[in-house]
Amino acid sequence: MQYDLSVIIVNYNTSGLTSKCILSIIKYSRGINLEIIVIDNASSDGFYEKIPLIKDKIKSLKILRNKHNIGFGKANNQGIKIARGKYVLFLNSDTNISDNLLSEMLYWMDRNLKVGMSTCALKNPDGTLQGTGGFFPTIIRVFSWMTFLDDIPLMERLIKPFHPFHARSFFYKGESYYNKTIEFDWITGAFMLVRYEAIKQVGGFDEDYFMYTEDTDLCYRIKQRGWKIMYIPKWSITHYGGKSSRREFSLINEYHGIKIFYKKHMPSYQMALLRIFLKLGAVLRMVVLTIIEGKEAFRIYAKAFQIA
Repeated sequence: MQYDLSVIIVNYNTSGLTSKCILSIIKYSRGINLEIIVIDNASSDGFYEKIPLIKDKIKSLKILRNKHNIGFGKANNQGIKIARGKYVLFLNSDTNISDNLLSEMLYWMDRNLKVGMSTCALKNPDGTLQGTGGFFPTIIRVFSWMTFLDDIPLMERLIKPFHPFHARSFFYKGESYYNKTIEFDWITGAFMLVRYEAIKQVGGFDEDYFMYTEDTDLCYRIKQRGWKIMYIPKWSITHYGGKSSRREFSLINEYHGIKIFYKKHMPSYQMALLRIFLKLGAVLRMVVLTIIEGKEAFRIYAKAFQIA
């Protein structure tokens, strides 16, 4: 049996959030023949006690249970192997679906055949925007990111930013990128609606990434196949960002992930420059963010400096 949509959710000790996420999908998936695939990375917070209640509401729920935490990309690949949907939605466990956006986005994808992947707006619980995509981390974009140049208004006209959204900026957050439909280079793995055809062409996520930057890598390979990647803000979901990972964990893994990305996709001579820029960025943040946020910021970026 083929489904319209396979929703793949990786769960790791987010029992309550994952359950609410699944129930929101069930509530707001009118007219869609879908399956939900949950990959559990050895959680220990009682998720399995909630399965009978969820199973009563959707029979096409599949649970794969890993003996240890194998990471985000590898777990999603397990879901891809058993997915039978025309489209695949990679969805964070700490999200909530609202309205009938899944049905509407599938309809839109059916009519935009050059688009291999799309996403909607991600919003905080208070309705404010989150960043959900950007442009590939070329060496000039990494330099601009690490030196805070991309925090300067209008600089984006000269250098498209790797991360357009600047949550900590006091004077420019880059929200203009997320108020219009735009073709991005990459979108975040919190919500990725992908054609099954496109995901099969590239073989899924690269399992060399444990967590963070694997979404950028996947988008890079999909765009190399000629597919467009679109951000469409007319639809939105709630994303409780920060519940699924700690800031220190995410930062260290993003630094590590960018180094892997460069090793795989960028000219070898750029690796030395990349490491210099990452270290420079860590030092600048140790100085600036320690003044603003305190000693914890210094500790985090000192560790980032070591792994850069």
